[in-house]
Amino acid sequence: MDRIQEAVKVLHRDGLVVYPTDTIYGLGADALSDEAVMEVYEAKHRPLAKPISIAVSDRDMLAALAVVTPVAEQFIEQFLPGPFTVVLKAKKILPEVLTGGTGMIGLRIPAHPIALELIREFDGPITATSANLSGGKDPVTINDVHVRYDLLIDAGRLTGLPSTVVDLVDMRMIRPGEKAAEAAAFLRGARCD
Repeated sequence: MDRIQEAVKVLHRDGLVVYPTDTIYGLGADALSDEAVMEVYEAKHRPLAKPISIAVSDRDMLAALAVVTPVAEQFIEQFLPGPFTVVLKAKKILPEVLTGGTGMIGLRIPAHPIALELIREFDGPITATSANLSGGKDPVTINDVHVRYDLLIDAGRLTGLPSTVVDLVDMRMIRPGEKAAEAAAFLRGARCD
């Protein structure tokens, strides 16, 4: 059995998978399972008030989980897949704990073939938080991963630049990361329209 199929089996039983993204290693779990999401919080020692972003494989999956406004649609069309996390209003299908009580959810479509294949084969969203203890160093190699997990997919050294987090409800940048200047230019343009 190949690594992706093994990882899908782990996700289906609410397990944790460390997987590569276009930026750093992520800690993946079934984003629609309350139990799996709680496993992520516990593995990372992350406070429940801090939201956890999710990864999807395409725009249709994203639109099923969050409210996509026309401006958000433009951003998504232009920048995803890529090193961006977009923050949108969460739909009720998502476990409330993912939003940290904010009603908002961060979503990624990572530009990494392994991440996309994993999500497509699982046929559902997975958590997209970094595979580190809360507040720890971003994991760019498997040696940097210090959280509990059930399976790890090694893809060598990753870029290490965190994703740029963009709030497409309030039209602001939450965290600059890779390609932040391009996102800032989009936000300036969107605010002028």
